[in-house]
Amino acid sequence: MTSHFSATDAPWWRHAVIYQVYPRSFADSDGDGVGDLPGIASRLPYLAELGVDAIWISPFYVSPMADAGYDVADYRDVDPLFGSLADADALLARAHELGIRVIVDLVPNHTSDEHAWFRAALAAAPGSPERARYVFRDGRGEDGGQPPNNWRSVFGGIAWTRVTEADGSPGQWYLHLFDDKQPDLDWRNPEVVEEFHAILRFWLDRGVDGFRVDVAHSLIKAEGLPDWNERAVMAGAADDAAHANLGPMWDQDEVHEVYRGWREVLDSYGQSAPGTGERILVAEAWLPHQRRTMRFVREDEMHQAFNFHFLETAWRAEDLREVIEESLVEAGAVGAPTTWVLSNHDVVRHASRLGLPVGTHRPNGIGPGDEQPNSVLGLRRARAATALMLALPGSAYLYNGEELGLPDHTALPARARQDPAFRRTKGEETGRDGCRVPVPWVADAPAYGFSPQERSWLPQPLVYGPLAVDRQEGVAGSTLELYRTMLRLRREDDLGMGELEWLGGYDPAVVAFTNSRPGGRALTVLTNLGADPVALPEGLEVLLTSGRLEDGLLPQDCTAWLA
Repeated sequence: MTSHFSATDAPWWRHAVIYQVYPRSFADSDGDGVGDLPGIASRLPYLAELGVDAIWISPFYVSPMADAGYDVADYRDVDPLFGSLADADALLARAHELGIRVIVDLVPNHTSDEHAWFRAALAAAPGSPERARYVFRDGRGEDGGQPPNNWRSVFGGIAWTRVTEADGSPGQWYLHLFDDKQPDLDWRNPEVVEEFHAILRFWLDRGVDGFRVDVAHSLIKAEGLPDWNERAVMAGAADDAAHANLGPMWDQDEVHEVYRGWREVLDSYGQSAPGTGERILVAEAWLPHQRRTMRFVREDEMHQAFNFHFLETAWRAEDLREVIEESLVEAGAVGAPTTWVLSNHDVVRHASRLGLPVGTHRPNGIGPGDEQPNSVLGLRRARAATALMLALPGSAYLYNGEELGLPDHTALPARARQDPAFRRTKGEETGRDGCRVPVPWVADAPAYGFSPQERSWLPQPLVYGPLAVDRQEGVAGSTLELYRTMLRLRREDDLGMGELEWLGGYDPAVVAFTNSRPGGRALTVLTNLGADPVALPEGLEVLLTSGRLEDGLLPQDCTAWLA
């Protein structure tokens, strides 16, 4: 098998395709119904054949799992649910053998309330060094019975919880922008900064190739913690997306000093394995303006930042052209690659999202009582959208199962839901469980091959059977084979390092461009979002289409690659 490590002379992360593995839902090796690290390791050959350059693994640290592992109790160990440190080492070694780099998730905004630091903080007195690691404050009012400010949690409810002091009296309050079991750290405390430098080194010493940084824009809060009359939300999750994430808990300028320090740590390590290239930092920063997002990927900070503006864009040609152009301009201004993404563990899968009426505000989950997506239309558009994305210069992220065309599970019953947002909002928000359902591997096996037993931590819908890997492998026109072809051609023509040029002469409902490099062949890409079929340019070979041509014409909601 050919290594992916030497595809181009450019830094690998500038053009890489990275595959997100949600460990609970990828592959279960021991039959407990929850995916694990040995399960991931067993499926690495599949990912190598798919053609990805790296994987990003969501948290597998020791955790009480109040938020599916994003509440970390020990950053230097693996939760027994997922395996052991030895399993992590074995996974890293096997991935590198196959030419796949490994990025791990890091959650710096908050810990679990079961972390040793927070337990020490609860046992200590107000004003103690132990409490100074977190955001503890006295309450308002004569008896301190009111929260220190009016901030609300991203997951619903107030963002503060009052503790009981050692003598049994009502005490201070601690901040949690998310669940009450996720207390926020105080990043103005040098001890917190030093601890995370040590955590970075722990995993770098084990050979990881980088870190995806959870809610990277939230670490520093405005001095004085001023009131904010809006709910703290992830950008795009509010009805007024342009107003989201402008509050005092987000995107404070001081946060960039944190990542300059992290970059120095990573740069001191160099390559993690022979030929693999430098280690990287990836920002999850939901911000309303691309220019602010790009501040995270300046030369001395992070390497990549997810392009959530592209993910949020409506399925309209004008909107897509605008976001692509703005993305390339803003990234180019700081010398960074654009990092495209359409799905992840926090949003409705794009095979379902694009099956809703165009312009529908992106929901936080879809439940049985909500408007249901058109599954056929959603998959058709999802294939076209991915074909558009993978033809663009820069890096791209895929979410496990999207290469199978998986939809969200939109009929999950309330009793099966585990997202804290569902609990804290008393069901007003459906939450993210629908996009986290375990991947189907074998249509006729227990749990569709996800587990050796008929168990999965979230129930799988019946539609996952026909979409299982074994039903799509080697089948011409299947979504899996489409992805394999796109990733192969993307690497062969080095599309991630190409330059985009818009093509004129097409209907406004068509997105048309070329992607080319000096000395290489030019790829011509057409995505038809209009009702009328479109003629393909003469003299070019059709390399792939996301859907079947109709009398040689490109129909609506289809993408074609030509050269």
